[in-house]
Amino acid sequence: MYIVQIASECAPVIKAGGLGDVVYGLSRELEAQGHCVEVVLPKYDCMRYDHIWGLHSAYDDLLVPWFGGKVHCSVYCGWVHGQLCFFIEPHSQDRYFDRGCYYGCNDDNLRFAFFSRAAMEFLQQSNKRPDVIHCHDWQTGLVPVLLYEIYKYHGMENQRVCYTIHNFKHQGTAGTEVLTATNLNRPEYYFDSDKLRDNFNPFAINLMKGGIVYANYVNTVSPHHAWEARHTDISYGLGSTLDRYQDKFGGILNGLDYTFWNPECDRYIPQPYSKDTFEQKRYNTKALRERLLLRNETKPIVCYIGRLDDQKGVHLVHHAMYYSLHRGAQFILLGSATEAKINDWFHHEKNFLNNNPDCHIELGFNEELSHLIYAGSDLIIVPSNYEPCGLTQVISLKYGTVPIVRGVGGLVNTVFDRDYDQNHPLETRNGYVFYETDTNALESALGRAFDLWGSDRSKFEKLAIQGMEYDYSWHDPAKNYTAVYDHIRHR
Repeated sequence: MYIVQIASECAPVIKAGGLGDVVYGLSRELEAQGHCVEVVLPKYDCMRYDHIWGLHSAYDDLLVPWFGGKVHCSVYCGWVHGQLCFFIEPHSQDRYFDRGCYYGCNDDNLRFAFFSRAAMEFLQQSNKRPDVIHCHDWQTGLVPVLLYEIYKYHGMENQRVCYTIHNFKHQGTAGTEVLTATNLNRPEYYFDSDKLRDNFNPFAINLMKGGIVYANYVNTVSPHHAWEARHTDISYGLGSTLDRYQDKFGGILNGLDYTFWNPECDRYIPQPYSKDTFEQKRYNTKALRERLLLRNETKPIVCYIGRLDDQKGVHLVHHAMYYSLHRGAQFILLGSATEAKINDWFHHEKNFLNNNPDCHIELGFNEELSHLIYAGSDLIIVPSNYEPCGLTQVISLKYGTVPIVRGVGGLVNTVFDRDYDQNHPLETRNGYVFYETDTNALESALGRAFDLWGSDRSKFEKLAIQGMEYDYSWHDPAKNYTAVYDHIRHR
């Protein structure tokens, strides 16, 4: 099959979050399985040009309809670690992608509406006719709208769209200016509740809703999160729309790039190891303690790696730190806060615990250090309030670091409680799960992990090795996406 991904990110050249990892990892695996994949991206001024090989002009005179006129664009082509990517650069006074950032501008809705229109115009003018267009999140929610309201009448009647939602919280609400700008026009048509009108604001259109309504298939990034999106408030108002289109909505679990996250060949850790040489993991534990000046004693190391914000259950992260120290464990935190109040809170804790030989708080993000923490820790906590898929727990399983997770989203699909999971035999369970958002629930799960570590180390290590035996690579998710592509091509 010929597949074109249209997205606002592709790691490592453009990465603000997990979306970039998914676009790159899925594209590479699809190609490994014999498909032809191209990625269309904005040409940001601040992207990592050092990750692009052979960047050159591919299409000089792309004229994109915009506000009744046309914007002249150049399209560049290059390879991002082997993946063919096209970058669209508009030449206009709006400087949509010359802002020194990917997101966070007051006109983000117009910026990405332009990108969606430009990407479709590029496919049409360059005679690219993919079997499937795969677009992502609100930034490209207009792609299927444009395809079925405009481009199907200009030689693209056979193209189909898969639309993947990574985060329901950000949906892209806008006014009539987006319709005017993209030449969709006809506000009375698109403001119908069956089209793009926001479910709660009758004076706004919702770009993510447009993607759901018009795409041939819609998915989120884990089966359980797909259920949550329809049956809880986690869809932020789109539940009724998902219910209406439930026949074309599902969940496909994200994969992990095991060429990068793999203790057998990880260049950031001092001692490689596998499930068959698990005892070698302790050399990384020793190196971790030395690097972070932790006391060299026989006690479990608990870690947290990730953002410090409400989505990630920051109050439980804080509690886990003190509970772990109270239980005689060591605790390592690596993460950055997204709000000033949370940042101040953890700076205070860093100063307060600075001389504690059993605790280290690293505010910010350090890619190299994160690998060593995964490899050297015994336990990791992932107490998210919501988690569409989650990669932290999947990485930790690969590194034999037992996850303690809250039972939401993709965490439920990847971590199976050692003591209570009735759907998996004991020899295939791989961590600990709690469900409530209070500290007692966290202590129950983390306490059971401490009890096992203290009472029978061999059983604890067996649990860690069972986690390493799981395959959460992109191999199976890519096959699931291929099945979706085949399905929508023949509808």
